[in-house]
Amino acid sequence: MKTSMKIWALACCILFISMTSCNYDGPSDRPPGWVRAITKSDPSNSMTIGWHKYSGKQNDDRIYLDTVDHGDDIGAYAIELAPTHYTKMRGINSAFVELDNLEPKTKYYFIIVNSYGVTKRYYFETLSDDPNDKFSIISGGDSRNNRTVRRNANLLVNKLNPHLVMFGGDMTDRGTGNQWADWLSDWELTHRADGRVIPIIAARGNHEANNTVLANLFLLPADNYYAVSVGGDLLRIFTLNSEMSTGGDQLVWLKNELKAASSHRFKFAQYHKPMRPHVARKSEGSSEYQNWAHVFYDHQVDIVMESDSHSVKSTWPLRPSTEEGHDEGFVRDDTHGTVYVGEGCWGAPLRDADDTKSWTRASGSFNQFKLIYIDHDGVELRTIKVDNAEEVGSAESDEHFSMPVNLDVWQPETGDVIVVE
Repeated sequence: MKTSMKIWALACCILFISMTSCNYDGPSDRPPGWVRAITKSDPSNSMTIGWHKYSGKQNDDRIYLDTVDHGDDIGAYAIELAPTHYTKMRGINSAFVELDNLEPKTKYYFIIVNSYGVTKRYYFETLSDDPNDKFSIISGGDSRNNRTVRRNANLLVNKLNPHLVMFGGDMTDRGTGNQWADWLSDWELTHRADGRVIPIIAARGNHEANNTVLANLFLLPADNYYAVSVGGDLLRIFTLNSEMSTGGDQLVWLKNELKAASSHRFKFAQYHKPMRPHVARKSEGSSEYQNWAHVFYDHQVDIVMESDSHSVKSTWPLRPSTEEGHDEGFVRDDTHGTVYVGEGCWGAPLRDADDTKSWTRASGSFNQFKLIYIDHDGVELRTIKVDNAEEVGSAESDEHFSMPVNLDVWQPETGDVIVVE
């Protein structure tokens, strides 16, 4: 036993060293790249744009912005801005512009320039702030080390053209600079042919090593938990951090935020480690259950997105309870319960869903993410298989709700659509 523990400790040390010391070693004299749009508050009036500036020696980056598309005519753009933040992580030099006071439901075209070159013309689209409008969201996680699957899933994001992507952590395997360079390069597959950059709401996983990783690559808050409103008071999304204390300050914040969101019609939560994983080898999320399950139920959180186990699951609406007949601390409650979905198959090694519960709606093992449509009347959630991404059709430029030809929607015996009304 002692020998095994020593080997395990040595392996952990090697992993830690590899995660903290391996920097990106690519070229440093290329035009700005790896553009990403990040949503951290209200996507109807704010957006964060980040990019890799390749060289950290000069702070000459500029972003040119306008609500009119001027193509590559830089001088025609109405707004010129310098980055508001610079970060460095694993040898990746990033620049960010935080944009506020934007107009809802508006396309903002932009070009990024520095002394090494000029990007293509991109744009992002602020969302409506009208709770009577409809929105599309893709949710998933664990893109880790299978780049073929990861690229397929990213391509399918592009083709489905959602308003937002919720990503539940474990972007890479070891978190080295070169792995992050690959991830950021692969993420560009989500960019639409017309230049649209689809925003991401990112959560931390265990393979993100510490909170500074996402804070530096996506300019997230220091503790990596935050809340986003969609469609005014239609939807509030709570991104939590299961890789730090689920109690303490984070729990106080969650309770206060949920109380403040009492007028929102729907509530979602996302975090990495599941409360009740559907893979037997994974440990139970006891801390998450103890601190969050009752809070979710008491404040009527509708859907919780989990990752980490590399399997597929959806549950019936659940209420935390230890009453007679409970299964691992939950009972089915179709009236007020919370639906849990997951558990992360965006490129990480698949595992068998060999720990189903009495309240499991459906489970499996395949590469997938969730496609969610939400409006005032309710939520529709589908599980999308991603392996055939090349054969799937593509949504039109301003279409966010099409079901393209050859889209592979999972159809378990309990039905292919989960509805929350």
